[in-house]
Amino acid sequence: MIAFNEAKKIVKSHLFQLGYETVDLNESGGRILAEDVTATMPSPRFDNSAMDGYALRAVDTKGASKENPVSLKMVSISSAGSPANAEIGPGECIQCMTGATIPKGADAVVMVEDTSGFSDSAIIKIFLEAHVGKHIRKKGEEISEGHILIPKGTSVTAAEIGTFAMFGYEKLIVSQKPKIAIFGTGDELVEPGNNLKSGQIYNSNLFVFADLAEKAGVEVIIRDVLKDEKDSLRQFLSRALSTSNVVISSGGVSMGRYDFIRDVFIELGVEEHFWKVAQKPGKPLFFGTGQDTLIFGLPGNPVSSYIGFMEWVWPALEYMMGKKSSKLFSGTLTESFPRESVKKRFLFGYAWIKNGELLCRPTSKVGSHMLTSTLGANSILCAEPGDGILNAGDKIIVNVLPWKNIS
Repeated sequence: MIAFNEAKKIVKSHLFQLGYETVDLNESGGRILAEDVTATMPSPRFDNSAMDGYALRAVDTKGASKENPVSLKMVSISSAGSPANAEIGPGECIQCMTGATIPKGADAVVMVEDTSGFSDSAIIKIFLEAHVGKHIRKKGEEISEGHILIPKGTSVTAAEIGTFAMFGYEKLIVSQKPKIAIFGTGDELVEPGNNLKSGQIYNSNLFVFADLAEKAGVEVIIRDVLKDEKDSLRQFLSRALSTSNVVISSGGVSMGRYDFIRDVFIELGVEEHFWKVAQKPGKPLFFGTGQDTLIFGLPGNPVSSYIGFMEWVWPALEYMMGKKSSKLFSGTLTESFPRESVKKRFLFGYAWIKNGELLCRPTSKVGSHMLTSTLGANSILCAEPGDGILNAGDKIIVNVLPWKNIS
């Protein structure tokens, strides 16, 4: 059995990043930027009006009020996409719509509500004294040309897509998606929807893996449930190793009579780096490498495999795509937490913020077979090895699930 931190170092030493590819903007959601994206122009691109109203010279409105309005001559209209060609002189104004270019000579905008309104009249009454710069969005006030809009390693969401479109990006350079193979083994496994016979259970782990893979932004190219039989396992793994960047198994890596996966991996030339890690749950964890493939053999118990995916596979996938690593936090327990003398101890949990402090508690179900312990959980809690339990008020590591929020 290898120490947890030593195992982490070994995995890190064998990680690699994939190449890049160009995708259309409308296909970029969920992808990871492979390079910094910069502003192709300042934003706003030109001085424009923040309100519907009149562009004018602030000095011409001095002392204006409803009781003592100032009359100005309207000389043109400026609307979004159709700027006025006229230049404002003393005693003049231009009808100006939201987003329209501020005409030359103007240094303020008065909202239409503070005037005699929009009309065909050549004389407009101003009921408010304007100040220089009022209701004008200045060129480049949001961002300057050449400034980094969004750094590489960012996962593209609707906010990024909208920003890219605003700056004219039609295509983006993103990291390639890792291709992964996921499989489970066990004569007892049955797909949901079928009737269970004596000794059988439904396959849940591959459904969990597939959803986590989608959340991570990777592509599952092979998914299968195999019987506890070496020949079919060997055939499947040979194909998986030749086509996938990452192979993830569920079950078959422990000490059972029919746990063949580790043996078959080694037969196929996989280099074993460790098997069995000082952690609970999930001690029987296999990690190996093929020519261009990472192999993670996770335990069959559903909580063990779920935690194994998040603690070992997820960070590897992030690295392969050049994604910013998920952060770990230090939280304060509100309930006791069991520890192990030589193993890291993991449990699903709940984390929230109260009075600026991150608080957390473990799920009440601690068995590695109890998948319902994940329901409602927003984090995985981790205790370093030590004697005795952690008590309420003690600190613990909090790994917030990337798709969950704490509040």
